[in-house]
Amino acid sequence: MSAPLLSVRGLNAYYGKSHILRGVDFDVGAGEIVALLGRNGVGRSTTVKAVMGEVEPKGRVLFRGRDIAGMKPHKIARLGIGYVPENRDIFPGLTVRQNLLLGEKTPGRKGRWTVEDFFALFPNLRERADTAGGVLSGGEQQMLTMCRTLMGDPDLAMIDEPTEGLAPKVVDQVGHLLEEIARRGVAILLVEQKLTIALRISKRLYVMGHGKIVFEGTPETLRADAAIRKEWLEV
Repeated sequence: MSAPLLSVRGLNAYYGKSHILRGVDFDVGAGEIVALLGRNGVGRSTTVKAVMGEVEPKGRVLFRGRDIAGMKPHKIARLGIGYVPENRDIFPGLTVRQNLLLGEKTPGRKGRWTVEDFFALFPNLRERADTAGGVLSGGEQQMLTMCRTLMGDPDLAMIDEPTEGLAPKVVDQVGHLLEEIARRGVAILLVEQKLTIALRISKRLYVMGHGKIVFEGTPETLRADAAIRKEWLEV
C-alpha cells in the first residue's frame, strides 16, 4: 500500500487549559473521500483546524511525508491543502466572480478548476456572478466558499459541515460537488453530521467521541454496527 497523502498521529490540541484532542490518529489517501463523524463538541472541527495550523497541534501531521505540524496556515495552503470552514467565510463586499478569482493559488496558472467549471456546476452562481457575496443565500454562500477553496487547486480539501442548515435540494448539490471533487483526483476530509451523505459518498469513515477516534471502517461496517451508531452518533 502506498503512503497516505495525509497521516496524523498522536494529535493533541488544547483551548487554554481544556484538553480537546487526545491522541487522534487517522489517514487520508490520495483521491480518497474520508468522513469524520461525531456529535457536536467531540473535536471534529478542532481536528481540521489543528491540521491547518489554526489551532496549535501537538503530535505529528504528515502531508506527503513532510511534517507540517505547527506551520502557518498560508504555508500549509501553498503545499496543497484547502480548508473550507463551517462559517462560510466569504468576502461579502466582493462579487461572486471576484471571490472565486481571489481563491487562485497562482493567478493565470491553469489548475484542475476554472471559474467556468463552477458556473457550469452551479448555474445560480453564474446568474449572480456580478452580485455581492453578502446578499447570497446561505446555500449559495456555501457553494461559493467551497468553489473558492478549489480555485487554489488543492490535492486535499478539508471541508467542515458543508450541509449544515441547508435545504435538501442544496444538500444534494453539495453532495454532487463533493463527488466531482473526488472524480478530479482531489482527496477530501469531510466533517459531517448528516450520516446519510457521509455513508453515500465516503470510502472510509472515522467516528470521534471525547476527543478520540472511537471507530474506523467503511460505510458498510458502520451501517452494520448499530451499537457504535447508538453510542456515538444518534441523538
